[in-house]
Amino acid sequence: MLFSKENIRYTLNGILFVVLFSVAAMQIANLGFVKSLGFSPLIVGILIGMLYANTLRSHAPKEWGPGIAFSAKTILRVAVIFYGFRVTFQQIGQVGVEGLVISTTMVTSTFLLGALIGQKVLGLDRDTALLTASGSSVCGAAAVLATEPVLKAEAYKSAIAVSTVVLFGTASMFLYPILYKAGILNVDQTTFGLYTGGSVHEVAQVVGASAAVGAEATRVAVIVKMTRVMLLAPLLIILGLVLSAAAKKSGREAVGVKLVVPWFAVLFIVASGVNSLGVIPAGVVGGINAVDTFLLTMAMTALGLETSAQKFKQAGVKPFLLALCLFAWLVVGGYFVTVGVTSVL
Repeated sequence: MLFSKENIRYTLNGILFVVLFSVAAMQIANLGFVKSLGFSPLIVGILIGMLYANTLRSHAPKEWGPGIAFSAKTILRVAVIFYGFRVTFQQIGQVGVEGLVISTTMVTSTFLLGALIGQKVLGLDRDTALLTASGSSVCGAAAVLATEPVLKAEAYKSAIAVSTVVLFGTASMFLYPILYKAGILNVDQTTFGLYTGGSVHEVAQVVGASAAVGAEATRVAVIVKMTRVMLLAPLLIILGLVLSAAAKKSGREAVGVKLVVPWFAVLFIVASGVNSLGVIPAGVVGGINAVDTFLLTMAMTALGLETSAQKFKQAGVKPFLLALCLFAWLVVGGYFVTVGVTSVL
């Protein structure tokens, strides 16, 4: 037991170890240069965690491992629930049917493409393919982390998926404004906001890409992006149901496979609903979001601490090829989906 009388000291030491790294990640993420790159504390956390894991990890007591794993899994679930306080149903209403249709279309198509290309074309294992697909389709690193417990995936596979989000999400942040200013996209700021919010990976990257174009583009892009975040919960619930049905079909229910419904995804929706009611003061919601950012940073840092370069070598180049395919779909397919939806609606 993690918190038994014999183990509690080691578990707490492991958690405190992650906390110290996370505090450092928060401070680094606040540096002007790091902010200009669009790197959130989550990304900084996993990077410094991986740096430590591949240099000095052997010096950390092995008994701290369960505390680190607790941060990567249990604290993660709590953070996903609190993430719901970043979204309201009113925000979704502000972008209307257009924003909802674009978000739903891009999340669904990107996830299914990732599952298909990853497993059938590139021959990736199920978990790596689906983790990469979730990161590209919904909200980057946070989506990867939220999908991991549903799949019961190994930590290093999540780290690989997150690294693809960092790479191609950062590229998006610079590419989209260039395409707009070069006149290649030929859209107004509102449409650009719909396009950016519906196809760029991370929230911070959406802000970076749209802010380079204008205030209206930023406003629309952030709302559409948060609509995509809201779709994380139904995606995880459906994924859990599909996995359960597949297990039963293959006859594995005999060894205790049960219906997989991620309770934290359901509570994510509940948190969003409460936030939509406006009963919690804005200052309190801001405090919750600040705590949530730290908890997510802890989860990402712990993930990095459990990831070695050897595991990246084992995965090979295929996860990055999958992410590249999805990136191409988000940039090109996202544009035509956006233009098509706005012309019809």
